[in-house]
Formats: sequence, C-alpha cells, structure tokens
Amino acid sequence: MIKTFPLLPLFQKGFSILLMLGFCHAALAIPTIQHWQTDNGVRVYFVPAPDLPMVDVEVTFDAGSARDGEKSGIAKLTNGLLSEGAGGYSADQIAESFDNLGAEFSNSVDRDMATVSLRSLSESQLLQPALEMLAVLLAKPDFDETSFDRVKQQMLVGLKYQQQSPNAITKKAFYSAAFGTHPYAILSNGTPETVAALTRDDVNAFHARYYVANNAMVAIVGAVDRPAAEAIAKTIVSLLPTGDVPPALQPVAKLSQAQTVHIDHPSTQTHVLVGQPGMARGDPDKFTLYVGNYMLGGGDGLVSRLAKEVREKRGLAYSAYSYFLPLRVAGPFIVGLSTRNDQTAQALQVVQDTLRDFVKNGPSEAELTEAKQGITGKFPLRIKSNSDIIGYLSMLGYYRLPLDYLHNFNNNVEAVTLEMIQDAFKRRLDLDKLVTITVGGKK
Repeated sequence: MIKTFPLLPLFQKGFSILLMLGFCHAALAIPTIQHWQTDNGVRVYFVPAPDLPMVDVEVTFDAGSARDGEKSGIAKLTNGLLSEGAGGYSADQIAESFDNLGAEFSNSVDRDMATVSLRSLSESQLLQPALEMLAVLLAKPDFDETSFDRVKQQMLVGLKYQQQSPNAITKKAFYSAAFGTHPYAILSNGTPETVAALTRDDVNAFHARYYVANNAMVAIVGAVDRPAAEAIAKTIVSLLPTGDVPPALQPVAKLSQAQTVHIDHPSTQTHVLVGQPGMARGDPDKFTLYVGNYMLGGGDGLVSRLAKEVREKRGLAYSAYSYFLPLRVAGPFIVGLSTRNDQTAQALQVVQDTLRDFVKNGPSEAELTEAKQGITGKFPLRIKSNSDIIGYLSMLGYYRLPLDYLHNFNNNVEAVTLEMIQDAFKRRLDLDKLVTITVGGKK
C-alpha cells in the first residue's frame, strides 16, 4: 500500500522556493559520476548533490519512436498513458498522490528514448512513497479503455493542428526526405492514419516489449548518499520484468542526390530547412563538428557566419541557425531560417554560398578563439543545477559515453584546431546532396 502525506501550506511554499533554487543554483565543481547495475541488470548513474534537500530521478528506456515500426505514434501513446492509471490507481489518484507528497512527475518521448522523471524532497517519508508510485506506473499501467481513447484523441487533435503549422510541415517534410525509409523519417507524433489505427493491444504489446529491466537506465541526482541511491534505484525498477535488449537500429543511408521540395502554404513567410544526415552520439568528430558549427550557425546572437550573412548584412531573416543533432545512429545536420516569400531564393543562395565558403576555407583563427571562449566560458552554466546534471547523466548513460565526459569537455573543445575543422567539414558534409525544404506562399 502506497501511503501519502499531505503537506502543510507553509511546507509547500518552502518546497516551491527550493525548486526555484534548484534551477538557479550554480555548481561549484564538475560532478563526479558513480555507476553500477542493479540485481536485475538496470544500469544506474548517480551524482550526489547535498546542497539542496531534493532528489531528481530519470528512468530512460530504449523505447523512442524509432521503435514504432509500422505503428507510428505507438511509443508516444504508450508513454503518455503511464500516468493515466496504474496498479488500480486512477489518473486523479496518481496526480493527487504526487501533489500531496510535493513530488513532480513528467514523461517524454523522442526518436531514441522514452523518459519518465520524478523530482521530490529527499525526506524519506515523502520520497519513498513517491518512488513506490513511480515503480507502479512503470511496471503496471492499466491502459484502460477510457484513458486510451482520451489520450489517443488528444494526439489526433495535435496532429490536426500540426497540419496547419508551417513549422511542423517543414520539419515533417525535411525528416521524410533526409531519412527516407529509416525509422527517423517519421516524427514521434506519428501520422493521423497510423495513430487512428492504434489499439490497446498495440500499447500493451509495446509496453511489454520495451519497458523492461534490460532496456532501462536510471539517473539519480540529489541529497542522498550511495547506499540511499542504491535503494532508490532498487525501488524504482523492482517491479520490472527482465525482458530482452532490442536489436540495434539500422544505419542511416547517405543521400544519393540533392532534393528540393516546396510546399505551398498561405503565409507571408517561407520557412526553410536545409541539411542532410550528420553524426551519431560518440562520433570521433563530435567536438570538431560542434566547435565548427558554433562558428557556422550555432553561436549565440550574431556571432555565427550564417547570422551575419543572412541577417546582419542583408536583413533577410530575423535569425539563421545551424546544428548537428547526434542520435543513436546519424541524426540530422540542419540549417534553418524564415524569410519573406519574395526573398526566399536570395536567402537560399546566401545559405549555400556561406556553407560552401565555410567548408572550403574554414573559419579564421580569430573566429576559433572567440568560439572556444564562448563555449568553455559558458560551460559552468550547462551544469548549474540538478536538472541540468541529470539531463547529462541520462544522455551519457543512454548512449554509453565515457563517465569523464563532463570533466574532459573543455579540454576536448580546446584541442580542436582549424585544420581539424576544415578536414571534418569537408568529409562530413556533401553540399551537392542537400535536402532543401521550403514551406510558404508564392512570390
């Protein structure tokens, strides 16, 4: 039986203050990550953070939309139903239980992973029942018909809205063109046709296959010691069946030719995405491409080449950006902007010219120095709070990156040279085989 403890109003107010402090508290040192496995094979990553009486927990499964198969949207629907009833508790009872304990529950799905998160005060009489409820949600969701129909309908309404959103239309068309038949080609929300066809049996089968111990990873950050962290992890995963590790994802194929797609949309602005498959997590060129892209289109403000050429010099767009999104296998490299319909051709030409000049000639020494200072100088802000740290823990654990990743981050950035950037961008970007998507009105 999971017990709940109502909080006094003053205590609730104090907890809210602690939550705010948790987001703004600056870390004085790079955290040291501890790692072990539970008895049933779940990998655990832990960072003690004694400054605030809080505990953050994330449980991550290899159950993102890349595992949807022909049932696009099933990963998102399954994850969204976890808190809608479990172990005989209704959605209202679950929400009330977490509220009374002062705990916060959240969940999400992207292409690679499905995540369930809990934030609680570290006091045992509040933390333990919250953990027990979390364990029930993970292992014993009810997937009752009423909740299933409601959440499914919410997804369909969201998809209908996205059909009218130029941003969503552009993104959907880009991923479809860039990834072809690969699972990354379909967005996590699925399509109206595939979501409408999903059944409760589909949800039960997906949960039974992917929400298992051998497919789980736990990250913990908070004011607890190692024995307490081990007990937390054990409580969370104790009800999970052992299960099997899913097969590796197929590699992403390189594009064989350039592709340009325009989609008419009744708007005065044209939304533009240009790119191709990029790199995977753990790629040996990761830091080189990251530093290089900071100068190309990833830097803040107007410090990047794309922002200077597109916005500052010509006023063609409010912003122009680029980024690599590394995933389990090669994620996308994307350049994006929005411009007036009658300026689209000019903006695209500027983007292509800027890309070609950067890949051919690389950045200057001054640009590289400024980029390194910008990246390393802001690094402490990336690990300033428990929520920042646990995000890194989940990423490092899920993708099995080195435990000293954070300790070596700035050194890896400083080690990047102009020659490395020029070599990596020439090898990794084929500018004759870019996908170009434009969504907007006619000239």
